[in-house]
Amino acid sequence: MTDETTLLESVPAGLLIGGQWRGASDGATVDVHDPATGDVIKTIASATSDDARAAMDAAADAFPAWSRTPARERGEILRRAFDLLMERADDFALLMTLEMGKPLAQARGEVTYGGEFLRWFAEEAPRIAGRYGSNPEGTGRVVVSQHAVGPCFLVTPWNFPLAMATRKIAPALAAGCTVIIKPATLTPLTTLAFAALLEEAGVPAGVVNVLTSSSASSISGPILADPRLRKLSFTGSTGVGIKLMEQAASGVLRTSMELGGNAPFLVFEDADLDAAVDGAIAAKFRNIGQACTAANRFIVHESVAEEFAARVTARVEAMRIGRGTEEGVEIGPLIDDRAVDKAASLVADAVKRGGRLLAGGAAVEGPGTFFAPTVISDVKPGTELLREEIFGPVLAIAPFSTEDQAVQMANDTEYGLVSYVYTQSLARGQRMIERLETGMMGLNAGIISNAAAPFGGWKMSGLGREGGAEGIHEYLQTKYTMTPDPFA
Repeated sequence: MTDETTLLESVPAGLLIGGQWRGASDGATVDVHDPATGDVIKTIASATSDDARAAMDAAADAFPAWSRTPARERGEILRRAFDLLMERADDFALLMTLEMGKPLAQARGEVTYGGEFLRWFAEEAPRIAGRYGSNPEGTGRVVVSQHAVGPCFLVTPWNFPLAMATRKIAPALAAGCTVIIKPATLTPLTTLAFAALLEEAGVPAGVVNVLTSSSASSISGPILADPRLRKLSFTGSTGVGIKLMEQAASGVLRTSMELGGNAPFLVFEDADLDAAVDGAIAAKFRNIGQACTAANRFIVHESVAEEFAARVTARVEAMRIGRGTEEGVEIGPLIDDRAVDKAASLVADAVKRGGRLLAGGAAVEGPGTFFAPTVISDVKPGTELLREEIFGPVLAIAPFSTEDQAVQMANDTEYGLVSYVYTQSLARGQRMIERLETGMMGLNAGIISNAAAPFGGWKMSGLGREGGAEGIHEYLQTKYTMTPDPFA
């Protein structure tokens, strides 16, 4: 593994536009901080509206040639990128830990997960297919073909700096699209390093363009207003997603939106409690709870609620808190002070309303933005913890008595990204598949994300799917052609 200083120096500090790394047009910069210490770890370019327009020009100019590049060749480039990423897995893991704070072991897991999107879509590129057949009347032939939608604008969040980039870039490139990607200002370094890796893998100039900026609107405004843009993919909060969809409507853009979540974690009376506790720890505390798929509400049958609470509390109290680069750390810092304040506010509201604080519950003193892993039981209806996405290491337990009540509690939210269910009843598991209003579900499983599966939600949790066979179709458009009967 490269040492921290050398690794950070190796990351490009500029914007990637048309195959050239360059500074912002007005020379503006933005600092990137290590949330574990508060220290500035790198200063990078902060793009302007002029830079956004230049990136749009580059993506539009590169699109015709890239869309005509043979699918096998596009796939081979993605495969080379996967191989390079695996060779440098330790460096990418360390870079994510430095800029985002997650424990190094979890960062290594993200490299593996993020890399799989490169490998998966490298294999999907040559499988883009249409169909051919006679029309029902027998008077002609129907030809259905798939075509790249065009230049795409990709906006990624801060919590999974590599996986969110690969999950969007890989299917876009596999389909023949060019892209402009704007990583989150809090964690842009991984995307910059990944873009450099893509160049090394053979991605032509202008196919991938990277804009880092402290002002999201100065970037998104001119790009979304450009008639050459044909696709918007965004991962982030529902509020921001709605605003972007409003802007995208004027251009009738294809949109993919992976938005907020409020995941219920149901534990029935017949659940394997050992497995449920393991799943709860994975679903709640991976990424320090800062994941849209993180379990938000633990809805536990009243007959096992006390036992479940005691077991998860014992596990939580044993967790080691610290900088993610330290051996054995399970809980790193939250991303910034606002995240700490939000967690503290939600915990205070839950306790005020009658919830029982069993572990944690407060910020950790010292440098960095740390919040102690927390367990609260007997969370009462109306508590903010049950309504808002926590995005922190707070496990909130609410009891239920009947299956119908559990389903009602689980579905009582505007969100519908993912749900988790623990039961040993096959019939009940099947009923939950039918009754829970989420786009994904973990049945006796606490981690559900996989590059080969369609990731996405229902209701206010978004539109479209990423990953799986469905993922590449978000970047393709369908053409139907009628031809005369060749035998007429």
